Amino acid sequence: MLFDLESLVRPNVRAMKPYSSARDEFEGEARVMLDANENSLGSAGPERFNRYPDPHQRAVKAALAPLKGVATEQIFLGNGSDEAIDLLVRLTCVPGQDSILILPPTYGMYEVAANLNDVAVERLPLTADFQLSSEIVAQVNASQAKLVFICSPNNPTGNLLHAEAVEEILRGFGGLVIVDEAYADFTTALSWTTRLAEFPNLVVMQTFSKAWGLAGLRLGMAFASPEIISYLNKIKPPYNISEATQQHALAALQDAERFEAMRTELLKGRDWLAERLPAVSIVKEVFPSDANFLLARFRPDATAVYDYLLEKGIVVRNRTTQPGCAGCLRLTVGSPEENDALLAALQQYEG
Repeated sequence: MLFDLESLVRPNVRAMKPYSSARDEFEGEARVMLDANENSLGSAGPERFNRYPDPHQRAVKAALAPLKGVATEQIFLGNGSDEAIDLLVRLTCVPGQDSILILPPTYGMYEVAANLNDVAVERLPLTADFQLSSEIVAQVNASQAKLVFICSPNNPTGNLLHAEAVEEILRGFGGLVIVDEAYADFTTALSWTTRLAEFPNLVVMQTFSKAWGLAGLRLGMAFASPEIISYLNKIKPPYNISEATQQHALAALQDAERFEAMRTELLKGRDWLAERLPAVSIVKEVFPSDANFLLARFRPDATAVYDYLLEKGIVVRNRTTQPGCAGCLRLTVGSPEENDALLAALQQYEG
């Protein structure tokens, strides 16, 4: 199917003039900076953050580009991935008129962003083993939705969706295909960022919140064609990423050894739990995972198990109300000590 970005973008967005910040109109260094109504005396507190941050996060993107194998013009940085989700909906969907498509069970913010923007939600549930069947792919490709969100590895199920099915959607769907790779660092599969040149309708989202251990920074990434990224930059708030966040992200990107050590330990923890949980009497099923968590089905009552763990001071995620997830809890892989505590508590549960 021929992809036409201009026909997807809302007419008012195509025509709008973006806000021009002081730091858009002047780049570089000057001896006296009196253009942005900042406090030239400095900052309250221990750090100097009296100047506005780079609205285009050039230093972070320059460090990120070679790591991801993309050009800086193909990177959008947002206040968490949630900002990119919201902006993609607002970029393409006319309120009260257009729709997005989701594949439940999946990440809940896609639907929240649609509801907030008065955009309809089409739902095509995944198969019983949380995959895309040929029938589902055909229904996706026949949809008139402006966006389809594909979470892979999927949340809350943990599994990768079959690449062949995702590729069929990329070739056949008329709108933007957003592949959410928040958990991609925990799988050996190639990122869809390696296929950006092949598919002009592809947007790949990643995050610093999971493997990088920087959830408190709220920094998400979107990778796409320069044309799509240009539109996202056009409609984002001018200073959406703080100077503190940019500095911490740069420090993290320069500490690849720490990142790899944490990733490796989390993968070991995942394997350790996946090996031992099936032997626990109340565990009915543990689903395969390519993420930093395991979805497990409990008997006889997952909510009772959830409440019991809370009493023990252990918080997991109750997913029993999600499509296809009846009786399921989502268990994040913790430190070795936390994993031990979780397993011991489950082994002691008597119902």
